[in-house]
Amino acid sequence: MLRTLKRREFSDETVDTWVGNGAPTLVKRALSGSKTIDETIDNDFFEESLSIFLEYYKNNLCVATIPYKNVLSTLQTLQKSGYKMAIITNKPISFVEPILQTLALNSYFDIFIGGDSLSTKKPSPEPLLYVCEKLNSLPSKSIMIGDSKNDIIAAKSAGIQSIAVSYGYNYGEDIRTYNPDITVNDFAEILEYIK
Repeated sequence: MLRTLKRREFSDETVDTWVGNGAPTLVKRALSGSKTIDETIDNDFFEESLSIFLEYYKNNLCVATIPYKNVLSTLQTLQKSGYKMAIITNKPISFVEPILQTLALNSYFDIFIGGDSLSTKKPSPEPLLYVCEKLNSLPSKSIMIGDSKNDIIAAKSAGIQSIAVSYGYNYGEDIRTYNPDITVNDFAEILEYIK
C-alpha cells in the first residue's frame, strides 16, 4: 500500500508492532508512520489507502502464513476431546474463512468472527460473550487463548479465563504485562492446562 502511494515504507519488524487492532487501524498507523495515529489524516485519503491495502491483502492471503509449531496437533487433540472451538479475530471477516481454508484449519472451528462481524471488536468483551452464547457455553466455563493484549483484556472483561502464548503479535510488548491466567511458550502446552 505504501509503495503504491509512494510513501515511506517500514521494516517488517516495525509493522509487526502495529498489527492487532484490525485493518483500518493498521492502515492509519502505516500512514502515520507510528503506532500513534495522526488524527489529521484526510479521511478520503485514508479510505483510498484502506481500499488499496484490502485489495492487496485479498490477493495475497497466506503468502508467508503458516500455523505456529504444534497448533495443528493441539487442535486435533482438542477436537477429538469434544471441545467447541472458535476464532475471534480483529481481521476483517471476509479474509478469515479463506485463510482457514488455505491452511486447512477451518474444520476445527465451530464459529469464527472478524473485527467487522459485530458493532465492537476486541478488546471489547462483546465478541467473546457473543461466541459463548452461540456455542451455549458459560463464560466461566470458557477459555480465551490469545497472543495480544486485546485478547487478554477482552477475556478479563468477559469473565473468561485466559491463556496467552508468549509469541505472536502484541505490539512488541511482553504479553505477561497484561496478567493472563496462564502463559505458554509452545501451543502444545495448552493441553496441560485444559482438562
